[in-house]
Order: sequence, then structure tokens, then C-alpha cells
Amino acid sequence: MSHLFRLFMALLVGASIAVGGFFVGTGLERFRMADRSVTIKGLAEQVVDSDHAVWVLAFRRGGPEFGLVQQALAVDRERVLAFLRERGFKDEELEVRPLQVQDLYAREYAQGNQPLRFNGTGQVLVKSARVSLVEQSALAVDPLIQAGIQIGADDGMAGPRYQLRGFNDLKGPLLAEATRNAREQAEKFAAEAGARLGPLRSANQGVIRISGDDGNDFDDGRSRSKRLRVVSTFEYELR
Repeated sequence: MSHLFRLFMALLVGASIAVGGFFVGTGLERFRMADRSVTIKGLAEQVVDSDHAVWVLAFRRGGPEFGLVQQALAVDRERVLAFLRERGFKDEELEVRPLQVQDLYAREYAQGNQPLRFNGTGQVLVKSARVSLVEQSALAVDPLIQAGIQIGADDGMAGPRYQLRGFNDLKGPLLAEATRNAREQAEKFAAEAGARLGPLRSANQGVIRISGDDGNDFDDGRSRSKRLRVVSTFEYELR
């Protein structure tokens, strides 16, 4: 009797390991024998190129006189615009922000021994669907730096920001792929269980997640390539 019991327990453990391995290897989320249904997760991923870029060229000047700082900023702005036009950008792709000059002595808790009393900034924005041109131009700003223009972003994150504005055109095919993936897994499970896959009971398309294709789990705009990922959940009836 004890021999038969040990044999039964060994078979039970072996079956549990086999089923557990199948669960791990597929998108199976839940299997209910009582109402004969199976819940499956479908995965779809795609790497796409950005279709729009925003590049902020910020520049700054400091000096002891308000007028001199403002004039220097105006000259820098014209040089930046000339550089961008030489690169091939059109006026409709360029946005000029007003110059700003600040009196450091007028600030709260200001110290009167500031060597450069006035600090000024300016910005020229590039907004273009010509992503490659933006990327190449951002790597060719040496002439501006050699001309003495102090280029730098206020947030410390210089360089273009890449966007995916055609997201809605990609959403449908990505969700369809996730649906196909889930159904394939459900059919495989039904076959393994000796059943037939029945009609779809419920579906949750999930949220499409966009991240940079540079190893980051989120999209901060720096990566030109975008990784789209969606996990959808489906419940099928088994027959």
C-alpha cells in the first residue's frame, strides 16, 4: 500500500512540475476548470523611428551693462539663425523666442559684488519632421561654439527631443498582433489540455507603452528610436 502511495505522489509532483513549466513558458494567466475558461496575455512589440523633432538652441551672455548684453544676445541670435538656414531649415521650422536680460542686483538676496551684473538668455527652437536633418545639425554646432556663442539648455539636457506623432497609425496593427499572439497561445494550451478553443469571453487591450530604444524604461525624448510594447489580456471559453 505504501509503495502505491509513493508512486501516486511521484506522478502527482511530476504532473505539477510539467504544468507549472507550461504556465511559465506561455502567457497563461489563469485556467479555471470549473467554468472551462482560460485567460491569456498577448504580447506585441515594435521598434519605430521618430517622425518629429524639437531642438532648443539656448544661448546666454553676461556683462556689466544691460545694453551690451542685449546687443551681444541679438548678434548671437542672428548667427544661430544663419547657421540653421545654412543647414537647410526653413523659416516655418524655426521659432524665435524673445531675449531676456536679468539684473542680478535686483534679485532678492542679491550681492553687490557680482562681476557681471546682467545675465541674458535667448532661444531659437527648431520644430521639424525632418528628423535626420535635426540629428545631423545637432552634431555640427562647432562653428557656433568657435564663434564664442555659449550654447546650453536651461534644464541641463541639451540636444534634440524626438517625438512619435503618428502613434495612432501604429496602434491598430500593434493591438492586432497582441490579439494574434494571445490566440495562438490559447489554441496551444487548449490542444495540450485536450480541449477546443471556444469563443472570446472578454478582452482588455491594455496600455501601449512607449520607451526609448536605448535601454531606458521610459521615453525622455532623447532616443530617436522608440520601442512600443503592449500586453493585452483575453479570456477564452474551452470546449
